[in-house]
Amino acid sequence: MEESKQKHGLFQKFLDFVEWLGNKLPHPVTLFIMLAVLTLLASAVLSMFDVSVTHPGEGNETVEVTNLLNGEGISYIFESMTDNFINFAPLGVVLLTMLGIGVAERSGLIGAALKGFVLAIPKNLITAGLVFAGVMSSVASDAGYVVLPPLGALIYLALGRHPLAGLAAAFAGVSGGFSANLLLSGTDVMLAELTSAAATVIDPAYADSINVAMNWYFIAASVFLLTLVGWFVSAKIVEPRLGTFTMSKEHEEELAGDEAADMQSLKPIEKKGLIWAGVAIVIALILAALLVVFPSSPMRGPDDLGSYMDTIIQSPFMSSLVPIIAILFFIPGVVYGIVTKEIKNDKDVANQMTDTMASMGMFIVLAFAAGQFVAYFTESNIGIVIGVYGAELLESMNLTGIPLLIGFMLITAVINLFIGSASAKWALMAPIFVPILMQLGYSPEMTTMAYRVADSSTNIITPLMTYFAIIIAFAQKYDKNIGIGTLISVMLPYSIFFFVFWAIMLIVWSIFGIPLGPDSPIHY
Repeated sequence: MEESKQKHGLFQKFLDFVEWLGNKLPHPVTLFIMLAVLTLLASAVLSMFDVSVTHPGEGNETVEVTNLLNGEGISYIFESMTDNFINFAPLGVVLLTMLGIGVAERSGLIGAALKGFVLAIPKNLITAGLVFAGVMSSVASDAGYVVLPPLGALIYLALGRHPLAGLAAAFAGVSGGFSANLLLSGTDVMLAELTSAAATVIDPAYADSINVAMNWYFIAASVFLLTLVGWFVSAKIVEPRLGTFTMSKEHEEELAGDEAADMQSLKPIEKKGLIWAGVAIVIALILAALLVVFPSSPMRGPDDLGSYMDTIIQSPFMSSLVPIIAILFFIPGVVYGIVTKEIKNDKDVANQMTDTMASMGMFIVLAFAAGQFVAYFTESNIGIVIGVYGAELLESMNLTGIPLLIGFMLITAVINLFIGSASAKWALMAPIFVPILMQLGYSPEMTTMAYRVADSSTNIITPLMTYFAIIIAFAQKYDKNIGIGTLISVMLPYSIFFFVFWAIMLIVWSIFGIPLGPDSPIHY
């Protein structure tokens, strides 16, 4: 494959340097193994000096760095290795989702749907559509990471544009816009619970008023801001820098199967297959809705949770979105294959699923290496130590007003490079920052929203984000030599622009005193 890049301007040269520097790093698998070893060594050194902090979220309990190279630690390394691999968060999610997506892809459904999508939507709106879909995908938890980036790459490939630009636009929406949505999700529930608990330190009565929708107005408005910013970055920075893409025969076959690449029209058999697949997915969606929408639905949350929305958001259904999404791809994929004669019997379905799993080999190896590193980093408590020291640094600066908010967001962004889990970070940071900012006049709702802006904006440039490995695996489908440096250099403009414009929006929102959500003020 040959690519040409347009290289000009100081910012583009900076991105080229980031790519060059990052790609000097070893293969991602090797890098994760090296990071795991460095974590083990760091745990031994830091524990030797009795490094410890007071964890504000655990009853002021003292947390020490755990030595993973003493007798007990070495036993942990070997005893946990299998569990670290199996319990690596994206592993099951990705493989299960890909079983359903694989049938939809290999039966020809996704290819035909993409062709129809490309023909139906104005080409100048496709990028905006990808970013918007990515931002909205957070309602389905982590499934967007698996579905949309490869889909974006395929759409761009079909249009003769660089597939990595499509992958980047979708990834920016999914990960960078994870804390924006027109709807409420499980993330809102989790953050509200942690924020409420932290607020009790200052005002137990106020904590009772914190609700799941405390940031809803702002995150809904953020959807449109991030869509526009992501569209601009894609069109003006990322795609011009990536340049042209030369399709290999393998990519042409991926796009068109045994046919020549033809995006001009849908064949009659494809139209028929899409119609029946559409009927199948409508039926499947109705059946899925019946699992949760009615009071007697089997996968609805308990009635004592409160409002109608709470019983849906905090329901077994929302916890089961990954298998549900896999099924929603599988059913129309099979129907399309039967109508178009791509699937003649059950053996064809089994073979398509097997072929899909075979293509996931690189990700599985990455998951093993990354799983060890993430587990060691968590077990050593090094991330907690970094988080507490970062919080103490901000507190020592004696900032107030808008500079305080900006300083808090910058600290959050830095900590996000070391602790990938949003819930783990907020469990650590909320007991520190919610009381501090309450005493300085900011409501817990405002502190939570500032945290979400910084955390979400920097998700896309940290290798510790659990889905970073799968994005690299998707990208290597189009460029086998792509490394961490290339991916970070592609995503860095999104991170910078998202952070800057989203922070400005939050500051302007606070200046005008607009509520962040129902009964959710800016100031305490």
